[in-house]
Amino acid sequence: MMADSMVTQDALRIAPLKPGSGFGAEVIGLDLATADDATLDEVVDAFNRHGALLLRGQRLDPAALMRFISHVGTPEGHTIQDFTLPGFPEIYVLSNRVENGRPIGAHNDGVGWHTDYSYKEEPVMSTMLYAVEVPAEGSDTLIADGVAAYEALPAERREALEKLRLHHSYRHFMETREHQRRELTPEQIRDNPDVVHPLIRVHPKDGRRALWPSTGTVTEISGQDDPKDLSILDELVAFMTGEEFVYRHKWQVGDLLMWDNRCTLHTGTLFDDRKYIRTMHRLWVKGDRPY
Repeated sequence: MMADSMVTQDALRIAPLKPGSGFGAEVIGLDLATADDATLDEVVDAFNRHGALLLRGQRLDPAALMRFISHVGTPEGHTIQDFTLPGFPEIYVLSNRVENGRPIGAHNDGVGWHTDYSYKEEPVMSTMLYAVEVPAEGSDTLIADGVAAYEALPAERREALEKLRLHHSYRHFMETREHQRRELTPEQIRDNPDVVHPLIRVHPKDGRRALWPSTGTVTEISGQDDPKDLSILDELVAFMTGEEFVYRHKWQVGDLLMWDNRCTLHTGTLFDDRKYIRTMHRLWVKGDRPY
């Protein structure tokens, strides 16, 4: 567990995101756009140890975003290309802004507790959001710590959950989600077959275990009497997203926030989209097969 006061580690000044919890870290006073490669590697190391990382006051053009995320890992492309930046297919725009009669980004994307790309054989390792335009109220991002939630369960409960496997379906997710529901093309269905992942995920860096009950994509749970009964998923998400396990981020322009999808859940929150404009750039890092 980190101390609550800011500490200096190597060249970085680091403070906890959620004091007293040991989850998440904020790097203070660092300009990512001008940082050298060695310093960026230290930032990545801090991210790998803390599960989530925040840097405020950044001024990052698309090339600078790509430079940083390439230090974190291999950038992941997007299943839907409608709102990627021209010349930067790995940067996806989240926005309610309309230009020339056309939305420039996906609106209300990511509302509901989930982990990104859970429907893939190798879900994305990290999600990164960079704030371009921020509403004066609303649009918070919440991140839940799956490691702390897992460790808070009784031992016999953890042992029982180890046996469960979740059936994830991209098609189910896209055709039933509340916002931006759409029918998939035959090619999208072909390229995104259903997958099965564990409910308890082991982190490849250090072996720590985490609850991993992503919602929206799950259609069945194997290892229990009735695979179609998803009530245990609702129960675990409610537990994991209790206040003691959640960091709530209130956005400022220039914030860069990233989290480790292997041990967290996250959700966006709504805002008054008739009054405010929100624009974010989202980037992903390729992951590995959950085990």
